[in-house]
Order: sequence, then C-alpha cells, then structure tokens
Amino acid sequence: MINCEKASEICNKKQYREASFLEQIKLGIHLLYCKTCATFSKRNKKLTILCEKGNLHSLSIAEKNAMREKMQNFI
Repeated sequence: MINCEKASEICNKKQYREASFLEQIKLGIHLLYCKTCATFSKRNKKLTILCEKGNLHSLSIAEKNAMREKMQNFI
C-alpha cells in the first residue's frame, strides 16, 4: 500500500510517462479506495490532455535571455 503523497508522486510521473508498470498498479489500487487522489488523478489527466492539445512550448534559453535583457533595459 502507498500513501497519498506517494500516489501523487506516481500520478505526476505517469503524466510524463515516467511511472513504471509496478508504480501504475500501486497507484490504481490506491485510487480504488482514495477518492481525493482519484479526483486529483482525473484532473491531472485532463490537464495533460489540454496541454497536449494546446501544443504548448517553452521559451528557448536564447529567448529567455533576450526577454531578461529587455526587462533590465526597461527598468
């Protein structure tokens, strides 16, 4: 059995496809009896789907540095 903290950790790993098969089984068992974690897991899954559909990307290091420079020049 795993506690809620470990369940949330595995849930987050599962979101990024980093959870092992055994971790996923442990999470599934935990979600059967913990309604709070089951809700968290469902919301996490929805968030993952929305992010994938949104085609989100982060700024490159060069873009971040350029933004930093502009902000420093503005101040």
